[in-house]
Amino acid sequence: MVPLCFVLMPFGKKPAADGRLVDFDAVYESLIKPAVIAAGLEPLRADEEMTGGVIHKPMYERLILCEYAVADLTTANANVFYELGLRHAIRPASTVLLFAQGLGQLPFDVAPLRAVPYQLGADGKLPANGTDLDMVTSKLREARKMMTDSPVFQLVEGFPDIKRLKTDVFRDRVQYSTTLRQKLTQARKEGIGAVRAVEQELVSVYDVEAGVVIDLFLSYRAVKGWTDMIALVEKMSAPLAATVLVQEQLGLALNRAGRGAEAEGVLLDLLANRGPSSETYGILGRVYKDRWEEALKLGEKSLARGLLDQAIAAYLKGFETDWRDAYPGVNAVTLMELKEPPDSRREQLILIVSYAVERRIASGKPDYWDHATLLELAVLAKCQQKAELALADALAIIRESWEPETTARNLRLIREARERRNEEIKWAQEIENELTRRLKQ
Repeated sequence: MVPLCFVLMPFGKKPAADGRLVDFDAVYESLIKPAVIAAGLEPLRADEEMTGGVIHKPMYERLILCEYAVADLTTANANVFYELGLRHAIRPASTVLLFAQGLGQLPFDVAPLRAVPYQLGADGKLPANGTDLDMVTSKLREARKMMTDSPVFQLVEGFPDIKRLKTDVFRDRVQYSTTLRQKLTQARKEGIGAVRAVEQELVSVYDVEAGVVIDLFLSYRAVKGWTDMIALVEKMSAPLAATVLVQEQLGLALNRAGRGAEAEGVLLDLLANRGPSSETYGILGRVYKDRWEEALKLGEKSLARGLLDQAIAAYLKGFETDWRDAYPGVNAVTLMELKEPPDSRREQLILIVSYAVERRIASGKPDYWDHATLLELAVLAKCQQKAELALADALAIIRESWEPETTARNLRLIREARERRNEEIKWAQEIENELTRRLKQ
């Protein structure tokens, strides 16, 4: 999916300080739009989408969710400056500024920012043989390197983010209808039919605010409604559907729905267009891991070895992308244990991943996966006491049924590999059984 670029600029013809009438529609069609396309992005101007409801909600969502933006500061339009301020407060990078040269100075507050000048003729239109297109295209390509261009993020430190965590906390941070939130909370307990019933209450997913749609999306994930997740993405507005969060979870859903090749394509496209992410690599690792298990079942040993190596490499890249995110790290260690013979790198990596998750827990914001990761690492290290403590902590904060299912599955794989090596550990089997019993309650 081509990344979206939201264009902030006036519409129609507006007077400049020197009396010229600037044709902004012509500037968009002849300069901005072709430059955005040439940079490998898809342009999206506010008037190109006709959405229902109050105009501010779609505007805010596009400002926040579109990964790239262009702001034309010519004539110091108040709406454009308001939107630019919001954009700079939300996005650290990928916002390109333009202005028509010779139509007065930029206001003091934005004068220090790097803006690309373009030429206008006396008639307020672009010159027929202008050379500004290449310059704007080049600037947009630079923006794809994600260099920080927001003065807010340049001057204010302290915006840590682990890519995996945004998936689970997104619905807790957005504000939306209390009634719908309560209904979805209850629906997740009742099952997929109840979640579908909540979706039926929405007149149009396309026009509903992003928070509601994302909660519905993750609610389908909670009840293993993989095909429903896939179908919901097709109903979303383009900016929301194109977000990394949605595309990552789409990859997960496609894989769980048995469409592994499509899932791999979505995830590789994300890595190519958005850059490395611990979450993206983690889900890609799961795609290869599932293929490895399938190859084993079919007796295709050579293929299985290759897929196992692919899965380990993907998980390792995820952990190396963000050392704070222990999830891909523990998966890499577990798969190293499953190799024949086991990968010797796992012993050192266990210590590194353990430190990462212990620091996460010490921060005071642990979730199920933090304790489940410690549990899996303790089993790998054959430390019964740590494993039992981690199990108790993990069981106390289970939120969705697929969480202990995933942990039990990993422990089963470890047990089966050790049984083949005559390394049976009874207490580890008991922990696996406890997780499995929890799924049946």
